Amino acid sequence: MPSVAIRCAGLTKRFGGRTAVDGLDLEVAEGEVLGFLGPNGAGKTTTIRLLLGLVHADAGEAWLLGGRVPCPGRLAHVGAMLEEPAFYPWLSGRRNLDILADSGAPAAPGAVARALERAGLAGVAGRRVKTYSQGMRQRLGLAAVLLRRPRLLLLDEPANGLDPAGIHEFRTLLRELGEQGATVFLSSHLLGEVEQVCHRVAVMDRGRLVELGTLAELARGHQRVRVVVRPRDLPAATALLRDRWGVHADGGDALLVAGAASREVNQALTGGGIVADSVSLESAGLEERFLSITHGEVHPDASAPG
Repeated sequence: MPSVAIRCAGLTKRFGGRTAVDGLDLEVAEGEVLGFLGPNGAGKTTTIRLLLGLVHADAGEAWLLGGRVPCPGRLAHVGAMLEEPAFYPWLSGRRNLDILADSGAPAAPGAVARALERAGLAGVAGRRVKTYSQGMRQRLGLAAVLLRRPRLLLLDEPANGLDPAGIHEFRTLLRELGEQGATVFLSSHLLGEVEQVCHRVAVMDRGRLVELGTLAELARGHQRVRVVVRPRDLPAATALLRDRWGVHADGGDALLVAGAASREVNQALTGGGIVADSVSLESAGLEERFLSITHGEVHPDASAPG
């Protein structure tokens, strides 16, 4: 059995009359890449701040790498990136990392060069940070996180501002880190990236953990039947299937039917004199499942800590 890298037991944090994190129970195994999802204001950033000891819990407990939070001795093995990282704008990217490498726990020889290379900044490392785009600053933040080869990474929206090429590189990097045994706790709104790199997904809503599992487990019970018919049969097929199940259009001549088996849909169509071009079973993607879990909401208190 793998060791537990993160454990939360009843973790709770309130800001005034609002409960940002509400009784969170969660375990993340060492070597796991966990996607941490939720609408704005759901409690994701507050959870990471609690884990790092940046804010104190009102109730409950948390542990990082076996140490009860706050655990300064464990932080040498933790790389964290919260929101947009801050650097000295008048210094180069390389010089900023040199300063970070010279402070705190020792960094291995050549760590700065390796981190810049892995973050895709080797070619611009000599430029002042004030000339960097947002995406380049995010890359520099990732380089800072990687300086000391952390066992655990806590990342809050690390791909903000990255272009498609940068997002692809970031996805590759996360896969490599997971393969090398690092634990990654990834808060992100890029559901497609989470879907491709994470072993499990945890979904927060209004401060509470509302879903936890592998992508297959989240999709289980949320399959639907995709039906393709001839254009002239589309109105009749829609009316026929809608009498029994939830149906909505999927573009062109396709319909998605919820709560039915493929055979049932095919029998209903043939009973109504309609021959489908194709009838297939498919699972809901992460984005659709996420919107279903959270009711597609962005909470009105999204500007509050969360």
